[in-house]
Amino acid sequence: MSNLAHLSESYLPRVVDEQVERYLSLFGAVEISGTKWCGKTWTALMHGKSASFVDDDYSVALADPGLMTLGEQPHVIDEWQLVPRIWDVVRRKIDAQRSLHGGWILTGSSTPPSLKDGEGPRHSGAGRIGRIRMHPLSLAESGDSVGTVSLKGLFEGVFAPGMMAPDSKDALPLVDVVCKGGWPEAIDMDVASAQTVAREYLRLLYTESIPRHRKSPDTASRLVTSVARTLGQATTHKTLIADMFGGEEPFGGASLSREALASYLALLKSLYLLVEIPGWVPESRSPKRLSTKPKRYLADPSLAAAQLGMGPKALVHDWQAFGTMFENLCIRDLLVYAQALPDIGFEPIRYYRDDSGLEADAIIELADGRWAAFEVKVSEEGVPAAASNLKRLREKLCGNPKARVREPEFMAVITGLSHYAREVDEGIYSIPLRALAP
Repeated sequence: MSNLAHLSESYLPRVVDEQVERYLSLFGAVEISGTKWCGKTWTALMHGKSASFVDDDYSVALADPGLMTLGEQPHVIDEWQLVPRIWDVVRRKIDAQRSLHGGWILTGSSTPPSLKDGEGPRHSGAGRIGRIRMHPLSLAESGDSVGTVSLKGLFEGVFAPGMMAPDSKDALPLVDVVCKGGWPEAIDMDVASAQTVAREYLRLLYTESIPRHRKSPDTASRLVTSVARTLGQATTHKTLIADMFGGEEPFGGASLSREALASYLALLKSLYLLVEIPGWVPESRSPKRLSTKPKRYLADPSLAAAQLGMGPKALVHDWQAFGTMFENLCIRDLLVYAQALPDIGFEPIRYYRDDSGLEADAIIELADGRWAAFEVKVSEEGVPAAASNLKRLREKLCGNPKARVREPEFMAVITGLSHYAREVDEGIYSIPLRALAP
């Protein structure tokens, strides 16, 4: 057990801090989950008063999970999923004190694997344990965004045009941001060193995490490579398998079934490496919400660059690959900012695509029905076409009074290489990603 009073001086503030404090006031415990190395432990320790580290005291935790809950509250239990019974111990302690709020903060970089009866959590924790998803650093958190355009402000009708720094149209700094990624440990590193961090993340995934779940590291690596090559696409299982193996036959001649592929995708999601963005239609009860295939991204664009073996110089010469990684960067930041909205729905981000080919890269819908649509373009040259596409989307969805679809609060083209945040059409903005903030 550790005392945490000394941590505040070195802590890097995160967008999720406010949500953690709010959830501590609402629930008996809070779980902070997310990919390894995204800063979960530091954030939990910043909000806690004592801590237990399950990976350090694994044998003790396995013998008596209740020992991990002891300490001044809020008490942090780091990597709780290594001993899943801790979850039920915490839940029972909350049940024993109905008025208890903010007793524990649990952190985890994976969801527990399927367990035999009696070995793992038997209860979801609903109503007792609030769950928060954490992501790698956004540009607003790492200091790479000037933060002049607020997502929350846009939903409140607040927007002011602004100008970026003179080098905002230079490609290399933006490519460096993609390759460096949002890893807190790498924030002060040069790009080459930060890429080493991303490669080490993947190495540990394939040598430790994947075998621990009794899966093939080679198959997992092929799948991550395929996702990295098709970022932002709603790729079918059949297409993924074909891309993973080409003309080769996996497993010495036995084909990979779609069911097996689905299990690998589920594992990568449970490890918070894979991010799936579901489809959206404005009618909240429409079955189309469930039938639209998800688009896939990685937790951080640096992982795609590392998996494909591409550094800044390689990406400068492969603009198509960079474009997909920039879209991954935008989705990562939008997830962070959308999650901080006070009235965000169950899914922070969805995407829109209909059978006519009309699409929007991201849709943010609030619980009260307000919504906004986004297109992503690397350069300023793509803004007119993207704005026209958003306008057509608005007219199609809202132009028919019988459809009763409310007007979007705003629409935006998120850009990479641009000098200005400006309104390009009524209710449609062009916003550099490096100007966006919560």
